[in-house]
Amino acid sequence: MSRQGCSRVTFSNSNEVPDSWVTSSALHHSARLSSQEFPMFAMSLSHDRSIRIGLCTTLALLSAPLFAQDTGRELPEHAEPDRYGRGWTCSTGYRKAEDRCESIEMPANAYLTDAAYGTGWRCERGYLESGGECLAVEVPPHGYLTERAFKPGWACERGYRASASRCVAINVPENGYLTDSEYGDGWECDRGYRADDDHCVAIDVPAHAYLTNSVYGTGWKCERGYTAVAGACASIDLPAHAYLKDSGDDWLCARNYARLHDRCVVAGKR
Repeated sequence: MSRQGCSRVTFSNSNEVPDSWVTSSALHHSARLSSQEFPMFAMSLSHDRSIRIGLCTTLALLSAPLFAQDTGRELPEHAEPDRYGRGWTCSTGYRKAEDRCESIEMPANAYLTDAAYGTGWRCERGYLESGGECLAVEVPPHGYLTERAFKPGWACERGYRASASRCVAINVPENGYLTDSEYGDGWECDRGYRADDDHCVAIDVPAHAYLTNSVYGTGWKCERGYTAVAGACASIDLPAHAYLKDSGDDWLCARNYARLHDRCVVAGKR
């Protein structure tokens, strides 16, 4: 519905509906009907007229910003109205500078972005920004381009580590394997072995012990009921009124008893 589609309608007798904004096309054939001859029609017409009044009023309010924009000052060159009707934005390839649009100067091997801040451009894949230019990324043998927008712009293949501007092979010792970590040596020892300089040496697990996954310490732990003593696992002798701790490598006295050296005594009697 447009504002031009709203007009005044006059009825023929003293009981006519008051003048108001209505849609002329919808009431063209009914404007001469009286409310006395067709009371139900007149009631329906009055209701329909109220709906159209509301629609026309809403249309007028919504169109106000557009009319205000149309009557405002002209848009600068290479600009277009923004989608909210509250001003203007520069076309692609231009940036706002006070009351005008200035062309974005873009170096070779770059493309425009939609960012409202920054340079307004970004280097193509395989190039990195340096001093306002896009310089080609030099990928060494056994390397590949990355999506990163910062140096060096490349990474090494699995089995190689970056060293300065090269990718050098990782020397994995016997009983070791490659890892995916970018840090450290790039390898770890198999289970049952520990790193010793550039080698993997076997872990000597004593009787009544088992291997752990910890990279620190001895690499093994005593079974429950045993405790580590001088590289071995010694059996724990429980005194009367004692029980093993949850850790399994020591003991506690029962309630009402206290520990005294290697035995449990009644609390308060020492």
